[in-house]
Amino acid sequence: MKIEVNSPVASQLPPNRGAKQVANQDIAGTESPTEDRTTFHSDGTSVQALTSLAMNTPEVRQAKVEALTQSVKSGEYQVDAAKTAGAIIESGDA
Repeated sequence: MKIEVNSPVASQLPPNRGAKQVANQDIAGTESPTEDRTTFHSDGTSVQALTSLAMNTPEVRQAKVEALTQSVKSGEYQVDAAKTAGAIIESGDA
């Protein structure tokens, strides 16, 4: 299919704006376009140490879980509603 440059249809098409032309335009009155950049730096030793620490930390603090389980079963565990509410408010989750 051949497209005639001088045809009535071609004259209705918007002008071709290449990427370079768009990138060079002022954006909202600024002198030049802004761009965001992020870089990450990691010290291999630090990463290895943190990974090792995380892998060696138990997922569940079993001794604490067992102590709380015993307190609940024996009826000794008491919830202080005011303390709980205060902690929620302080944490900003309210």
